[in-house]
Amino acid sequence: MQSKILELLRSVGDGFISGEDIAGKLGVSRTAVWKHINELKRAGYHIVSQPHKGYALREAPDILLSNELRPLLNTVTIGREIIHYDSVSSSNNEAKRLAIAGAKDGTVVVAEEQGAGKGRLSRGWFSPHGKGIWFSVIIRPPFLPQDAPKCTLMAAVAIVRAARKYGLDLGIKWPNDILYEGKKLVGILTEMNAEMERINYIVIGTGVNVNIWPEDFPEEVRGIATSLAMAKGEELPRKELFARILNAFDDLYQSVLKEGFASVLDEWRQYTVTLGRVVNVVGVKETFYGDAVDIDEDGALLIETPGGIRKVLAGDVSIRPRNEDGSSAKY
Repeated sequence: MQSKILELLRSVGDGFISGEDIAGKLGVSRTAVWKHINELKRAGYHIVSQPHKGYALREAPDILLSNELRPLLNTVTIGREIIHYDSVSSSNNEAKRLAIAGAKDGTVVVAEEQGAGKGRLSRGWFSPHGKGIWFSVIIRPPFLPQDAPKCTLMAAVAIVRAARKYGLDLGIKWPNDILYEGKKLVGILTEMNAEMERINYIVIGTGVNVNIWPEDFPEEVRGIATSLAMAKGEELPRKELFARILNAFDDLYQSVLKEGFASVLDEWRQYTVTLGRVVNVVGVKETFYGDAVDIDEDGALLIETPGGIRKVLAGDVSIRPRNEDGSSAKY
């Protein structure tokens, strides 16, 4: 009901629409309209009222509410249901709870801040209030569990697509980071609940540093972290950016459901900063290095080492710095 009231308020631009007109168009009482207007005000909408004129929307909050995002979406699956929180410990934890309770394919959980945001390998993720986009997507795809790691690559491509709309040339570092000039601005954590041949659900958690400035970052990460605002030199509209991310995500998801991951992997190759570089790989049982030459159909990183090609499905991969002449450092 509130989203419909907002549509009517926006339809008159800077003008007014009476409570009687809203009630008539929506088939509710004027008292019900008044109650919903007050709820919208409490949510941060600046709505003014005048006797004999009605209500007018003057300003919408910079909050990632479904009411604000829905008019910007053209998705089939992703974001058809958006659950917003002011604060959570972790959007992934909340998404997993909702998935267990039966949340639909494509449900999005987004929070204004995270108290205990999670990255890979149990690392934390700095998630200040209103400064980024901290969200998780629940999907229930029909493909096999071994295809789940490629969802991380799919999410990364969606983010880069959206950022390019703002003239930002970002790079994807295998498997789950997005960088700008060597510094991290996006992290992705994919978690799965599955049986031997069936996925129950996948939760893809993403933290996007949007309008964070150097002084906002904790001192220990200032040298390695950045944000879209720092890259652009100005703050970006979070709602518009988030809608573009979800639209790109859905476009890729629909393609995967129909045709598989091949086109996603090809696009990932266009954006990667890992291929063609010398990398260090820290695995569970060993550490080695080599040239990152490609990813295979499983999304695994292929590394040419002195002993031959190695296939990396999981591990902590770091890119060696380039030489002064711009060439890739060798072993």
